[in-house]
Amino acid sequence: MSRANASQLSPLRRAADLRRLATEHFDVLIIGGGVTGAGAALDAASRGLKVALVEARDYAAGTSSRSSKLIHGGLRYLEQLEFHLVHEALTERGLLATRLAPHLVRPVPFLVPLLGGGLRDLPARMLRRSYYGAGVAAYDVFAGVFGGGRGMPLHRHLTREGARRTFPSLKAEGLAGAIRYFDGQVDDARLVVTLARTAASLGATVVSSARAVGLIRQAREVTGVRVRDLEAPADSPDAEFEVRARTVIAATGVWSDDMSRMLDDVGLRPRIRVRASKGVHLVVPRSAITGETGLLLRTATSVLFVIPWGGHWIIGTTDTDWRLDRSHPAASARDIDYLLAQVNTVLDRPLTTADIEGVYAGLRPLLAGEADSTSKLSREHAVIEPMLGLLLVAGGKYTTYRVMASDVVDRAARRLGAVRPSRTADLPLLGADGYSAMWRDRADLARRHGVPVGVVEHLLERYGSLTLDLLALIGADPLLGSPLAGAPEYLAAEVTYATRAEGALHLEDVLTRRTRISIETAHRGLESAEHTAELMGAVLGWNAEVRAREVAHYRARVAAERNSQLMPDDATADTARLGAPDVRGFPADRGDGDPVESASPSR
Repeated sequence: MSRANASQLSPLRRAADLRRLATEHFDVLIIGGGVTGAGAALDAASRGLKVALVEARDYAAGTSSRSSKLIHGGLRYLEQLEFHLVHEALTERGLLATRLAPHLVRPVPFLVPLLGGGLRDLPARMLRRSYYGAGVAAYDVFAGVFGGGRGMPLHRHLTREGARRTFPSLKAEGLAGAIRYFDGQVDDARLVVTLARTAASLGATVVSSARAVGLIRQAREVTGVRVRDLEAPADSPDAEFEVRARTVIAATGVWSDDMSRMLDDVGLRPRIRVRASKGVHLVVPRSAITGETGLLLRTATSVLFVIPWGGHWIIGTTDTDWRLDRSHPAASARDIDYLLAQVNTVLDRPLTTADIEGVYAGLRPLLAGEADSTSKLSREHAVIEPMLGLLLVAGGKYTTYRVMASDVVDRAARRLGAVRPSRTADLPLLGADGYSAMWRDRADLARRHGVPVGVVEHLLERYGSLTLDLLALIGADPLLGSPLAGAPEYLAAEVTYATRAEGALHLEDVLTRRTRISIETAHRGLESAEHTAELMGAVLGWNAEVRAREVAHYRARVAAERNSQLMPDDATADTARLGAPDVRGFPADRGDGDPVESASPSR
């Protein structure tokens, strides 16, 4: 079987993997299908370990689909003298852009505007240019000398006129010039599902909509997890079962404290606490701002990015403490007003709420400390073993997921007596092999398959060499080559492929993560919902009643999100967002509650 076929997360594969979960004994069981959990599954499987991964919702449904879509070293860490973090992140950026996922991670340019004007301000302007220039130069040095394959162009200084030519929407008043540098951009959710599929291609058992509800213990050792299949009828005898494993890894992000509470009955308190920091982003059309690069702006408390994103811009982010619902963090009117106010300080045409196409909010899992502000908490990660057989990994940042995964699997491997080191620094993800040649020959590829070159480019930038799978779908059914209703940037084939090969089980999985229709269209995906339900239903066997229920769930979700974004503060926005039930049929996890039921120790 080819690697691509072995990776397919189809409905049949899910049923087979559920049977494996219930009947086999694994070396490593991973809880959490975000970027760290999926990365850990790939790392462990690539070492020859027998691996399973369970995710309560969809792959990347939490933090890992709601980031700034950047693979970056973190310029502000240089300012904080955290050189080891910059070194680590730039090394990972280089690996992803050049070897592991060049089809998913690509360079994106940014300007750092330099403000000031007049002769009296000349010394201060020179100091600011020297200060920021030295920081960006150091960034390039770290990437080139220590970065393991930079994959990004070098920075350059621009005059005031050069900055305005590059970004005409910058206010001329007070602009003294700019520095242009490069970082990496990624569709975060697509990278996660690609990690999960790559792990599956190496034999890992990977199942979404499978919620860990309790730990199984023998004496003082964790020997497995009790799992509930959220797609099974509640009264089904197969809805809940035990999964046995020699080691359990919890990569649960902002839910890490829930895992800790599972150990309360044996009096253990893991020496790790995670604080959730809410980051809100706005999406506006490309026509709302005129510029060829992104922007990096300083605010009173953090940094603000204006990021080119296809036919759109992403503006973010906020950085505020969050103690409410973690499954569906809500953006309030205050968050939106803050972002607009900050970006409008440098734009010649102020943005308003009428320009906004989409809004999304995510939670960063930060290692808790004594800092009053979440922006000062550590982005480092920690791996602990609070009980024999249970490992917790928490903290870190998206860019360094592979390092976190390697560290926690190293601990598991030592416990299991396995000595093979991590291989993931040299293991291209699915779609990477052959991508460069296909991109070079994309015109020939389009001609052979009878599709426009633009279609092939779009597919290559999302699927890499797996584009051949989608072109085969279109060849077998030319209607799948048509644009999706309400979202002409996407093809119907992408919905079918998401359901057949990428583990999508519900409408929101496709509209919010396999594609970005929910944030890239002013209708938030409502005009695409019925067409998407028809395409998914053809694969999943949905009848008219199920299709209608999926569409109704999605409409309620959009209505709740829109309502929350009109609320004045976090508390009212959270209440409004919780007005829509979760499509997977269980209550949302509250920050002050305990969503996990602890299983009794095994006899």
